[in-house]
Amino acid sequence: MVYPFCFLYVHDVSKRIAIIGAGFGGISAAALLARQGHQVTVFEKNEHEGGRASMWYERGFSFDMGPSWYLMPDVFEKFFAKFGKRPSEYYTLSRLDPSYRMFFGDGAPLDISSSLEENKKLFDALEPNGGAKLQTYLDQAEYQYDSAMETFVERDYQSVMDFLDWRLAKEGIRMRMFNSLDSHVSRLFSNDRAKKILEYTTVFLGGNPKNTPALYALIAHVDFNLGVWYPQGGLHAVATGMMRLAQEQGATFVFNAPVEQILVSDGKASGVRVNGVDEPFDLVVSNADYQFTESALLAPEHRSYSDAYWESRTMAPSGFVLFLGLDKRMDSLKHHNLFLQNDWFAHFEEIFDRPAWPDAPSYYVCAPSLTDPSVAPEGKEALFVLVPVASGLEDTDAIRTQFRDKIIADMERVTGESISDHIEVERIFSQRDFTERYGAFQGTALGLAHTLRQTAILRPSMRSKKVQHLFFTGQYVHPGIGVPMVVIASTILSDSIEKQYG
Repeated sequence: MVYPFCFLYVHDVSKRIAIIGAGFGGISAAALLARQGHQVTVFEKNEHEGGRASMWYERGFSFDMGPSWYLMPDVFEKFFAKFGKRPSEYYTLSRLDPSYRMFFGDGAPLDISSSLEENKKLFDALEPNGGAKLQTYLDQAEYQYDSAMETFVERDYQSVMDFLDWRLAKEGIRMRMFNSLDSHVSRLFSNDRAKKILEYTTVFLGGNPKNTPALYALIAHVDFNLGVWYPQGGLHAVATGMMRLAQEQGATFVFNAPVEQILVSDGKASGVRVNGVDEPFDLVVSNADYQFTESALLAPEHRSYSDAYWESRTMAPSGFVLFLGLDKRMDSLKHHNLFLQNDWFAHFEEIFDRPAWPDAPSYYVCAPSLTDPSVAPEGKEALFVLVPVASGLEDTDAIRTQFRDKIIADMERVTGESISDHIEVERIFSQRDFTERYGAFQGTALGLAHTLRQTAILRPSMRSKKVQHLFFTGQYVHPGIGVPMVVIASTILSDSIEKQYG
């Protein structure tokens, strides 16, 4: 008997993918792409995972060097659920109460509670009918959040036509996306402190309340309803947990491995040069800073954006960061603390309009040892002090010392506690450090500010316009700044790669 031949054609969709940078964007992309069956290798120039979410250890103190707020827990839950997992299998979360403490230029500090009812009482004390106004504002913010996540945020923009569809325009108008956050808040609130409580989050978005789209009022829902959380071990513990998840999917991580060049053949990314060795790959994903990737890793003819483009962008602030290990506890502080001047818009002007080291800066202080005893020796305090400053400023040792003294003196004045006489460990991290360690353009700590002209399709593209098979993730692309946004960016990217190559 003669049997007919049966032919089975198998299309191998597995790609060799190089990812540049083990920040949250690179780690989350690695996990998602490896889950799709691709052979993923992550190259990180520094010594460990996390990118800006690195750690510094000194004499028993541990310091988160980058992000320190765990917000939007639903984004992380959704991410881990893609793998049939929960965040609690990789790190331990605690909800903070109070969520944070706010110091103003004068008067007693205010605590923002994890209880909405307590916060409504606080707003009642700030202005007539303040609690009811807060509820109205949060109802709007919850609608903005749910609608934005579905309509704007979790969306792949490949052309301006994707942004100009009728539903987006209609929702944009309903969410007052084309107004400023400050004007949106001022529609309901007149009290200066109430307005600052609802606008301080623009610092995390790298913007000014007067030019940040009102769309980002949705952060109030994140803040008041979803809550502020702390992962034991700091945000770096989240990066470590996500890396473990990626490794479980088959991704490989290589540290102390700076990528020196993205290889291009026939208009396509064909690999990377690492420590002088050319490594072949089918696709390349960069989680390094976008401008650095284009200017340092690609030949001029392969760059999608010119030097003039980057110079014309509104960059998010850099940060003047003080790491302080104290030989005592700070009774006046909570875990998160915001020190806001009476005239905080003067500080915003010194960031965006007339760049200079601020005369009377507002700033943020994190005291994680109040929640996590592992970050400081018993009876001592580990402080992370962040002052937003304009990107691109002169950053000399003399300027650093003078500014450091100013900030510590102001902290002592506001809290009424001695600090300078109790410092055991100290480190300054600022403009030139962001550039040297992370390749940050103009020393920015965050990337591109969230202005209306730098939102959605108006942010740099996830796909290279000049090189096929070259992609980008991280804080520069849509949806933008913040760890949850970066994780969403990698989700959008991995879905796009799966549709294109899967």
